[in-house]
Amino acid sequence: MSDKEEKIKMLKKEFQDANTYNRPTYCQECGGVMVFKGVGEYQCEKCGLLAYDDYGKARNYLEKHTGATSAQVSEATGVSQRSIREMLKEARLEIAANSNFFLQCEICGASIRMGRFCPKCETAYHRSMEEKARQKNEKVAGFSAQRPKGEDGLKRFKREGL
Repeated sequence: MSDKEEKIKMLKKEFQDANTYNRPTYCQECGGVMVFKGVGEYQCEKCGLLAYDDYGKARNYLEKHTGATSAQVSEATGVSQRSIREMLKEARLEIAANSNFFLQCEICGASIRMGRFCPKCETAYHRSMEEKARQKNEKVAGFSAQRPKGEDGLKRFKREGL
């Protein structure tokens, strides 16, 4: 297995272990169910209390403090720096244009401001995934208009004893 294939396999595993970002499910005030309203905001269906998950907290802080570092966001909101890095890798947040800090493409190492891959590697990654899916589908037998080769006109089952 090549180095790129190993990296891709590792990335798939990380993607499956998705972070929940401490989403509130029950109201802290009345115990009611929290309903998702959008962009990290949740509202209690009983008392109307607003609560935010980690993404909502980080996003609200960054809207008021443009260009803040992950350490500043973490300290002010209580969101872990690991969660902030994951949000950057998921392209939920973006590093400011004037920042000296960059993420690195997980395949080639190029500097990027959000996501896991640079545009070049992302295109190559998705093309390879599509090609693998096509190859997998070709191997699957099923009902289709195509007949198996070498069996033209043959019955699938033969009755014995007639």
